[in-house]
Amino acid sequence: MIKKYMNPNHLHKLRRIQAFIIICLGLISLNFINPIEVKSFPIYAQQGYEDPREATGRIVCANCHLAQKNVEIEAPQSVLPNSVFEATIKIPYDNNNKQILGNGTKGTLNTGAVLILPEGFKLAPKSLLSTELKEKNKNIYIQPYNTSKENILVVGPIPGDKNQEITFPILSPDPSKDKNIHFLKYPIYVGGNRGRGQIYPTGDKSNNNIFTCSNSGKIIKISTLDKGGYNIDIEKLNGEMYTETIPAGLNLNVSEGNNILVNQNLTNDPNIGGFGQNETEIVLQSPARIKGMIAFFFVVTLTQILFVIKKKQWEKVQAAEINF
Repeated sequence: MIKKYMNPNHLHKLRRIQAFIIICLGLISLNFINPIEVKSFPIYAQQGYEDPREATGRIVCANCHLAQKNVEIEAPQSVLPNSVFEATIKIPYDNNNKQILGNGTKGTLNTGAVLILPEGFKLAPKSLLSTELKEKNKNIYIQPYNTSKENILVVGPIPGDKNQEITFPILSPDPSKDKNIHFLKYPIYVGGNRGRGQIYPTGDKSNNNIFTCSNSGKIIKISTLDKGGYNIDIEKLNGEMYTETIPAGLNLNVSEGNNILVNQNLTNDPNIGGFGQNETEIVLQSPARIKGMIAFFFVVTLTQILFVIKKKQWEKVQAAEINF
């Protein structure tokens, strides 16, 4: 009866609303049944470690990125309270290098970084950034490590060919507003990686590794898999057969008929990336101290000038007395 007396236009709108609600409910239920799997770094470290810097001083990224590479940081030696400054992390590598991706193809290296600032320092809000700083951070998403550690910042993975230098806009704290902050010298710790890691947080190896044989024996057959990679059938010294599976993207160092030893390399080393960490220091400088220092220098300089003038006058008086 409702449909009979309802305006056709209103009925059409109602049907569209019903269809929209059904689609939304379907998407929500699908998301609960089959949630999106997050595979981006550094989300693993954020979930697995409350603090990214261990008691030994090592940053936890080194647990998965096993190769050691250099990283540099540039930051001012001192900053004033409640001011915005830049901390630039440099993660250099050869742009011609290509890494093996998870599917076995070659691709550009990605970069990422973690910046551990002193307590009270945090990411500067966009409203305080200059146009130049906003341009430097275009398409780069920097976030706090977690809600309780705003002084620890992470970024990545991002395309490395355009991001070998990552600029962090930092806001310094104000001791007049926070009594836990003092005008002191503080350490800054930084970690930066380029390329994929060798170990997943689950403990499994990625395909960005050298693969070795687990037993001595003889290679009987090498089969190429449809999705890339190899199966290597090996006859052990006791006559038993077993198979070594090699992921896609790796080059073999062995061939059929070769005698091999336990832990012998079956593939080349595909890793061209790595992780590095560094540190520097920064002084939270008091404006009153700077003004006092300037005043002190001014007084000392003025005193020296007056002393020289007085000395000249005394020399003239002495010369006049001698002549008289």
